[in-house]
Amino acid sequence: MAKQQYSSEFKMEAIKRVEASEGTIASVAKELGIKTNTLHGWLKRYREKPEVPFPGSGKLSPDDELIKKLQREVRDLREENEILKKAAAYFAKNLK
Repeated sequence: MAKQQYSSEFKMEAIKRVEASEGTIASVAKELGIKTNTLHGWLKRYREKPEVPFPGSGKLSPDDELIKKLQREVRDLREENEILKKAAAYFAKNLK
């Protein structure tokens, strides 16, 4: 069974209903036709990162984007370091 995709707007509306005490999590989830655990997950993500709780498909939060950029930079620097080590070994061998 395919996983249902909900828009960020739909998720935020569900969270607003729960936060405004328009009902319990279970009643809001039933009203919207979603599982209670799904709504619990959305609330957790919202409370952890209220500025960007649902960045969207292919989009990263600013923190995750920075981590990815730094990981790429570390990988590139390690590769360059290996190349320099091999070059140093090659030239040191030719000096003898």
